[in-house]
Amino acid sequence: MDGVWLPAGSFLISVLLLIVYYTKSNTKSLETYIYARVIILNFVFSLLGMGVYIYAMNIGYIPVISVIQKIYLGILSAIGFYMFLYCVAINQLKDKTYIKIKNGAGIFAIFVVLGVLSLPIETVLYDSVLDVGGISYYCAMLGIIIFFVLIIVMTIVYFFKSRAKFKKCIPFLVLFVLCIGGFLLRKYYPEVITETFFFSFFFLIMYFTIENPDVKMIEQLNTAKDAAEKANRAKSDFLSSMSHEIRTPLNAIVGFSECILNENDLESAKGDAKDIIMASQNLLEIVNGILDISKIEADKMEIVESEYSLKENLDSLVKLTIPRIGEKPIEFKTKFAPDIPSVLYGDSAKVKQIISNILTNAVKYTDRGIITFEVNCINKENSCSLVISVEDTGRGIKADKIDTIFNKFERLEEDRNTTLEGTGLGLAITKRLVEMMGGKIVVQSKYGAGSKFTVYLKQEIRNTLLKQEKSYTVTVANADFSNKRVLVVDDNKINLKVASRMLEPFKIQVEECMSGEECLAKIREGITFDLILMDDMMPRMTGTETFHELEKIEWFKTPVVVLTANAIEGMKEKYLKEGFKDYLAKPIDKLELERVLGQYLISNRESKEEELFEPLPEELFDINVPLNEDE
Repeated sequence: MDGVWLPAGSFLISVLLLIVYYTKSNTKSLETYIYARVIILNFVFSLLGMGVYIYAMNIGYIPVISVIQKIYLGILSAIGFYMFLYCVAINQLKDKTYIKIKNGAGIFAIFVVLGVLSLPIETVLYDSVLDVGGISYYCAMLGIIIFFVLIIVMTIVYFFKSRAKFKKCIPFLVLFVLCIGGFLLRKYYPEVITETFFFSFFFLIMYFTIENPDVKMIEQLNTAKDAAEKANRAKSDFLSSMSHEIRTPLNAIVGFSECILNENDLESAKGDAKDIIMASQNLLEIVNGILDISKIEADKMEIVESEYSLKENLDSLVKLTIPRIGEKPIEFKTKFAPDIPSVLYGDSAKVKQIISNILTNAVKYTDRGIITFEVNCINKENSCSLVISVEDTGRGIKADKIDTIFNKFERLEEDRNTTLEGTGLGLAITKRLVEMMGGKIVVQSKYGAGSKFTVYLKQEIRNTLLKQEKSYTVTVANADFSNKRVLVVDDNKINLKVASRMLEPFKIQVEECMSGEECLAKIREGITFDLILMDDMMPRMTGTETFHELEKIEWFKTPVVVLTANAIEGMKEKYLKEGFKDYLAKPIDKLELERVLGQYLISNRESKEEELFEPLPEELFDINVPLNEDE
């Protein structure tokens, strides 16, 4: 029974290892998950190694010994498989690669174990010697050897990838030395059972070098520290980038405003005012980009679907892009498939934003040549697969930089593109929006020759005609609002002045007040208005609270339109749900203001006098409804 001491020692180590491991809290990782299972297998392996030896020396019934030996060898093969998986895990391969390797190695391990359990085995028992042989044994050894070769390969790969983390290689180097020593001992001293002890010793070394929860915790803390430092650097870079990008249009706004104060020529002042408007639009675009990326990262960006006309959106985008080209020697080509459905169902605003960002990018980085804007589609039943591409002959992107262009605040070749404005958010937002809508974006580029961005999106086809909202722009231009009274409620004097100045061309009688309480006082005094423009974020009483107090006044019927800088996605719907008649965002868009004025200041009688035809029946908007032949 002298040969029982090593298996007994192995069993004791495996028990103590399980107790120590499971009485401590452990980090959750793939490596830890594999290690937890392999030490359980090692416990069973050690128990069988000790048990079979004791049974053989005391009872010696060969058939039972053979069965236990087969299970013993099968578990040894499984341990080889899990050790190989552990080596794959520490290399941190991509998920798909890991799964493929795991599945392939798993299938091989299953065949080895089945071979071990089903093939004949030879058990040798004499004096104090217990040995094994036969086809089953050689099948197990073949599997173990193959797994060990793979472990060596993965350890070498890990060593060259992460030399700074060489410590993770130490247990495997110890295992190789132990295995070589074990085979030599078994060859010359067959009565000594070494494998169970060596494996238990190996897993013990693993625990105190790379799988100790305390060590893992330190690694996690270091990883968290690195991530925090990286985030801090990104924050600094972001603030630096934003400072530059925001100050650029602000410099134009302040500078040209100073110029207007000193201008004696009206035409020069108008030119400066146009530059101020352009700089203001650039500033608004930067702010919107920051808000968009913040909403996306906070998972607060929503897909708002409705019926829309893609053809109208494409025409609008072409009209917006041409002025951006300006005097650059660029030919702007468009190719739109004739079978684009008239009505699609999806998030029209985000589709338009995606295309606009790509077109803007093409114009920005193309100095001369051609920009081709192409839209094709594949229609199947009620589904339309859109293929939207923008190809340019611009500066192009280096092959090793293509994967980085969708990173936030990423602008390639800053030294070469110092004259170009932008935060580096446009493409990052575009990619996120495309993915949110279940599509994908592909980039092809040749440095110095040009780039091609292709977006694939799937939209639903609707077999209806869009109902066109009445446009009030022309009507407002010719209307006389001198007999109309509008109350503007805002706690900021500058905002009141801006609103009043924008209403001035329409000859409207404008009154101002700086709080909800003042607004309520005017209404309760019996002063009547044709329209109220109400700011929401005011001290003491918000615009929403003021509006609900106005609703309690029995005779109050004046339409109230919220005028707010709270312009993030979903706020319009929120305010309309509160009961406001309409919504205007700050800064005030002139066309939107005209729409609101036309809708609420033109009486039904006045608007009908200007209509040449009666409205068509709503049934005509649905092409599925047959027409009456008599009509």
